[in-house]
Amino acid sequence: MKRITAFRHCTGMMVGMQAAISALLAGAILAGCSFQPVQQSALPKGPVMSIAETLLGTPYRYGGNSPQSGFDCSGLVWYAYSEAGYVVPRTTAAQFAAIHPVDRSRLLPGHLLFFRIDGKPSHVGIYAGNNRFLHAPSSGKLVSYGSLSNPYWQARLIKAGRFR
Repeated sequence: MKRITAFRHCTGMMVGMQAAISALLAGAILAGCSFQPVQQSALPKGPVMSIAETLLGTPYRYGGNSPQSGFDCSGLVWYAYSEAGYVVPRTTAAQFAAIHPVDRSRLLPGHLLFFRIDGKPSHVGIYAGNNRFLHAPSSGKLVSYGSLSNPYWQARLIKAGRFR
């Protein structure tokens, strides 16, 4: 009699465990099907942003494309991508033409942002995440972060993208 009771008890526990495992698996599968956007702060920087961040504080210089000589905006992009192993165009216009557009809601660190200043696409920065970008702003300034929350940059943003 004790054996039968013990058998029924074990069988009942196994059925209960199978139901619990099935419920956990179903929950895991359903959770995997729901879309949860990745927090910007959780995104990996990648080699381009890691290199670009080492250039913070470097002076702006028109036509510049090295830490020793300083950077203009497209020179900064060219240098960071080149140091990361990519072959990319040197000028803002050529970079603008070469990128594949990316919706602003899908920006990742290392993507490029283009701005219209003086009626043409004439400024580029590297998206850093969290609504910020790294750029060589203008004469007399240093490589620094800009914010897409700033109305000046918001009004001038015309294209975001990545190299193919």
